[in-house]
Amino acid sequence: MLTTTEVTKVKKAAKPDKLSDGGGLYLEVTPAGGKHWRYRFRLEGKECTYTLGKYPWRV
Repeated sequence: MLTTTEVTKVKKAAKPDKLSDGGGLYLEVTPAGGKHWRYRFRLEGKECTYTLGKYPWRV
């Protein structure tokens, strides 16, 4: 399970990086430094990805 400290310490890289949180949920870090929550799952045998939002959450 990812913690807030781990997520805030992540630096941008040359190519997208994925930090797994378990159960198909992961945080994708883009080369521009953006952080996006994504959920990967299979539906009828096809791999699908659902974007949940940016980190940190803005309400």
